[in-house]
Amino acid sequence: MYREQIDKFIDEKKEEMLEDLKSLVRIDSQKGAGRPGKPFGEGPAAALAKGEELMSRYGLKTRNYENYVVAGDWGTGEKGLDILAHLDVVPVTDGWTVTDPFEPVVTEGKIYGRGTCDDKGPAIAALYAIRAIRELGIPLKKSVRLILGADEECGSSDLAYYYEIEKEAPCTFTPDGSFPLINLEKARLAKKFEAHFSAGIETPRVISIKAGDKENVVPAKAEAVLEGITEETLEGAAEKAAEKTDAVFLWEHRDGRIFLSVKGTAAHASTPEMGNNALTALLYLLTLLPLAKCQGHKCLASLSHMFPPKDTAGTALGINMEDEESGALTINLGVLRYEDSFLQGCFDCRAPLCATDENLTEKLRDAFFEEDMDMEAGKMTPAHHVSAHSSFVRTLLESYEKYTGIKGKPLAIGGGTYVHELERGVAFGCEMPGTDNHMHGDDEFMEVDVLLMSAKIFADAIISLCG
Repeated sequence: MYREQIDKFIDEKKEEMLEDLKSLVRIDSQKGAGRPGKPFGEGPAAALAKGEELMSRYGLKTRNYENYVVAGDWGTGEKGLDILAHLDVVPVTDGWTVTDPFEPVVTEGKIYGRGTCDDKGPAIAALYAIRAIRELGIPLKKSVRLILGADEECGSSDLAYYYEIEKEAPCTFTPDGSFPLINLEKARLAKKFEAHFSAGIETPRVISIKAGDKENVVPAKAEAVLEGITEETLEGAAEKAAEKTDAVFLWEHRDGRIFLSVKGTAAHASTPEMGNNALTALLYLLTLLPLAKCQGHKCLASLSHMFPPKDTAGTALGINMEDEESGALTINLGVLRYEDSFLQGCFDCRAPLCATDENLTEKLRDAFFEEDMDMEAGKMTPAHHVSAHSSFVRTLLESYEKYTGIKGKPLAIGGGTYVHELERGVAFGCEMPGTDNHMHGDDEFMEVDVLLMSAKIFADAIISLCG
């Protein structure tokens, strides 16, 4: 009913949208040292101040929640919808080529800069959706609130604070995800494990292993120090291991020892099949070497049998499972440290709706126990799920389909979004299918046409839900 008016308004405000987005991107809002009144440091507080200024400028009634979040309301009826975006950003490197991270530039139909797609651009799209409704005088029966947070990238303590004060809205979406819509986030089980044993002194032996820094990243590099292995033996084993794993094995001799390095490919633990785990490749290589018999080497061999190369579904562990709605389980062995008398490591598992602590958590705990290793206590983080058949989800998909001409189907992901802890929250936009916006990487960008279309989609959805 209001599509032509909304489309015309958003198109005419294109340059204003881009300038407002640039004003946010210029603020380095990486998390810093907290101080009174600025819990996440100077940058996030400055970004929230700019966000509040923009919301006030466009007629929203604002409130600052002690610089954890700021919120802007439009409408006088009962609360109908919250839109949840964030203004903090991830760290940057010196690998940017198009522009500096905090010097936004528009070129070839894209706006570049840290936060343009995650999540300052989507926040601006949501703001302009509300602005369009307000300035066009489109009536709403229910109110809409735009919530801008400042700690999504480092744990979402901003939302923990906010929801101690405010109640969850009947419907919430965050544009901090992907189109068409994410309604299901798998359960997560990320646990540490360890073993202690007598130091082995017989050779050939493994002196140390270092691989991975975070359990939620597929390790692209693994290192080991070996003693008592001949060059010929290592070459033969490395050749077989390379055929099995597709990893690259390199080494050098120093001070009578072999310093071994394994190169794989990094990926997020929610999609471990997209990477090549250097740690599991290293463990497999060690099973091919004539290592001395000791408890430490036994634990390493056990880990290789539990986490064989390219088994990202937990088949060897007997936990492989899937269901039609949420897909298959994935698991990533992300970290390992090994010395003469101990090993410590971490894994990260993303599990479908059919997973329980009985058929997953306890089964893994038993598997480690049987191999003389102890797994950290605690249950898995439950999955987040909003029914694909709910009127909320159907309404959002209808708005998406109206503007894209593409049939929208809800997505299930292994990662978590900004609404994971909300009973009635989904992720809706702004990354389009098949587009790599370099989120969290160098040269992050947002396509200008997608920014405009997102604002139109959001306005249409707000009217459908609150009008």
